[in-house]
Amino acid sequence: MQSAAAGTRHCRYRLHLAHLLLATLAGSGCYAIPARAAMIDEIQVYTDDINKPGDFGLELHVNTTPKGRSTPDFPNEITPRHGLRFTPEFSYGLTRDLEAGVYLPYARDALGTTHFAGPKLRLKWLPLQTNEDGQGWFMGANVEYSRVAPEFEQSRYSLELRPILGYRGKDWLFATNPILGWDLAGPAHDGKADFSPSVKVARDFAPGIALGMEYYAELGKVNASLPHAQQSHTLFFALDYDRKPWTFNVGIGRGFTEATDRWTLKTIISIPFD
Repeated sequence: MQSAAAGTRHCRYRLHLAHLLLATLAGSGCYAIPARAAMIDEIQVYTDDINKPGDFGLELHVNTTPKGRSTPDFPNEITPRHGLRFTPEFSYGLTRDLEAGVYLPYARDALGTTHFAGPKLRLKWLPLQTNEDGQGWFMGANVEYSRVAPEFEQSRYSLELRPILGYRGKDWLFATNPILGWDLAGPAHDGKADFSPSVKVARDFAPGIALGMEYYAELGKVNASLPHAQQSHTLFFALDYDRKPWTFNVGIGRGFTEATDRWTLKTIISIPFD
């Protein structure tokens, strides 16, 4: 017969396994843990745009969520609902295929208070570009380092790798960014990447005017996807206007899960220097 001491050790062992299993399930998203909240400062699929060497660029990203998430994902979070985000993005062409940039994101909360979220630095590399006629395949990557205020992201420091792949035809554009993001601090800092794919398909309907769809998702860790209800899925109907000197993108997005803002409006305006 099993001794009392052995039985006690066996019970403790089973209890330890149960605790370990619960922790593993929670970490893999099988419990109702929301996706990592992030500052919604940029809603954009990167394509073949890149500054020429020595050229400066300035874009203004503006978006709002008239009907969005109002329940904080963590203490003291500024939620997206009724918020307005506006982010100047400065860029400079270093070489033919290398561009540096900095984001300065600001946010106004539902009470009308404006907050500076913190700087984001990026470096875009585009070694494969379209032909001289503006058609063909393009490929590259963008690396971004962020230092964001704790009211917007639990991880103040993060790193993002955004692969860029697409094709631009005579009338059609296809681009995808299978984004990988790492928390460098905070409770989600475990060395594993978050996976956030995005896709853009657009068709020219007139010179300098294109209509299309943009899709953005946040699926959880690459090794442990979240349950579908906790993932973020948003589909935008978007218009691109490119008639110099003005270039802009506008879109309206609809969220399809409980973890996604229901409606989002966004625009990206390129400010001409000439």
